[in-house]
Amino acid sequence: MADAALTDRRAATTARARAIPLHGGEDPHVLKAVEAEDGATGDLIEPGRALALADFSPPAVGAGEALIRLAYRLGVSGATLARPFGKPARPRLLATVESPLAGDRAAGVALRAGHFLVYGVKAPIAQMDFAPAARLTPPFERTVHGFTWLRDLCVSAPREQCTATAERILAAWLAANPGPGGKQGKGAAWTVENAGLRLLGWLVHAPLILSGQDSRLRTKALKAMEETARWLDRSVSKAGDGLGQVAGWSAIVSAGLLLPDGKPRRLFGEAGLVRALGELVAEDGGVLSRSPLAQAQAIALLIELKACYRAVRREPPAAIEAMLGMLVPPLLTLTHGDGGLGSWQGAGAVPAERIAALVSASGVRTRPLKDARQWGYQRIVAGKSVLQFDAAPPPLARHARSGCASTLAFELSHGPQRIVVNCGGAAFAGGQVPVRIEQGLRATAAHSTLVLGDANSTAVLLNGKLGGGVGEVELDRRTIAPEKAGRGATRLEASHDGYVARNGLIHRRILILRDDGSELRGEDLLVPAGKKGKRGKIGFAIRFHIGPGIDLGLTANGRGAGLALPDGTYWQFRCGELGEGAALSIEESLWVDGQGRPQPIEQLVIQGLTPRSGGSFSWLFKKMG
Repeated sequence: MADAALTDRRAATTARARAIPLHGGEDPHVLKAVEAEDGATGDLIEPGRALALADFSPPAVGAGEALIRLAYRLGVSGATLARPFGKPARPRLLATVESPLAGDRAAGVALRAGHFLVYGVKAPIAQMDFAPAARLTPPFERTVHGFTWLRDLCVSAPREQCTATAERILAAWLAANPGPGGKQGKGAAWTVENAGLRLLGWLVHAPLILSGQDSRLRTKALKAMEETARWLDRSVSKAGDGLGQVAGWSAIVSAGLLLPDGKPRRLFGEAGLVRALGELVAEDGGVLSRSPLAQAQAIALLIELKACYRAVRREPPAAIEAMLGMLVPPLLTLTHGDGGLGSWQGAGAVPAERIAALVSASGVRTRPLKDARQWGYQRIVAGKSVLQFDAAPPPLARHARSGCASTLAFELSHGPQRIVVNCGGAAFAGGQVPVRIEQGLRATAAHSTLVLGDANSTAVLLNGKLGGGVGEVELDRRTIAPEKAGRGATRLEASHDGYVARNGLIHRRILILRDDGSELRGEDLLVPAGKKGKRGKIGFAIRFHIGPGIDLGLTANGRGAGLALPDGTYWQFRCGELGEGAALSIEESLWVDGQGRPQPIEQLVIQGLTPRSGGSFSWLFKKMG
């Protein structure tokens, strides 16, 4: 990094989430029998080639432009700097933007029918409260005040059939939000992120709101664009997190490109945006919130910003292209065999077509990272199976968005079928997902991992934030050399310290996935953190949330279960010796799909009491036939 202070901030952020190879002698609880069977003599896999961060210092400019950028940052108006002896330019847009991003057609059709449609919930436009302080759920706040609905409306019909709807909503919003001054500059309408999304949406989809017959509305809209841009100039540094800042800076740069006398604003905005991008991600390109939804949103912002550059025939700073190239591979790390996203850090199972459209619009041709150590996710592809594993602490509180206590959870898919999942969907709360269960969806028990003492491995707080808990994760990834074709495997071993302070135990998980994808062996271990374990027993539960459409049934001996998949295939689950008082059961659960719809599913649960001195629990998922 060119900026030493930025390097220090990044080091402080990523040190907590580092992955450290395990050293020392063989742990007695490791699955020795499995390794002996498979010939576990492989060497450590070298981490995949890390993407190098580009130089995220402000874009190089000449002495004159550097002086203009400095003067604008100090408060000299753009009009004064752009034309010191001329009259201010009349309000207008300098170009029409063509964005490659497509919205949700169903939501756009609903708008033309008179309703907002957000995660399956309809709300009549006529009854919507557009005031800045209106009590809306977070998804509706983002849609209404961020004007993200413009993208949906664009794809629902030809433009001339959509302008009346766009103007109706815009007029209602402007009437309830006359400007950012005084009390009006507060509330959900005037968070940096929503204001940035709104201004960017207005500029990118300007033909929808400026091409009608109402000249007075057109004048008000252009005035609102300039006022919002000036407000962002002053307020962008007050964004709640890095993604909010990137949204604000992207809007500032777009306004500098598309509004008159914009060169000083563009120079100012490009410097701030490049700095914000450098602070947004870890070294491998994963956003520091560890949220795949935030990752996708960052990609979408840069795609629309690039479209604004194309509209005025300018090349964007090299850092924007570099950042897009860094953001896409980690997002693909969390795609399953069906092409959709896994359910991590509040995300639902965003469907394949949306991810494919986003990646296509980015113009980045790349493969998933299998070993995103800084972002914290491991990916194994074996035959038709895909394993995703959370091998890092949750995000720091200042970065968390719908932060989840999911350390050492995994998801498993085979072809298009998700076999083991996490509940997901906390970020969709306020649509069909009730707000009252949002915290529960972020809990450790909502993920396919071990829960000790009925407590979260990291404290789950209000407003998507996280408290104390997991501070460090150790990780070892290696291949197991095959003795014959198809009998090799990949082995992951990781541990976290989230239960040490409360219970004095470290949770260690070992996963071994065969190269043909037909078998996943696992073992969960509780290891004393000190030399001596504590006395007594403590309750534990190992949860495996089973994917939608799968029929479950326990075996007669109570130590296994059959999984009948919708495609007609059959998997079997077996667990090792459970010990006195422990049992395997089937319980109800839920899974939130990519449309934000909760679906009833079931979960396999191994639960009982284990000595505070430690314990070991082995299990197996195997494809039959």
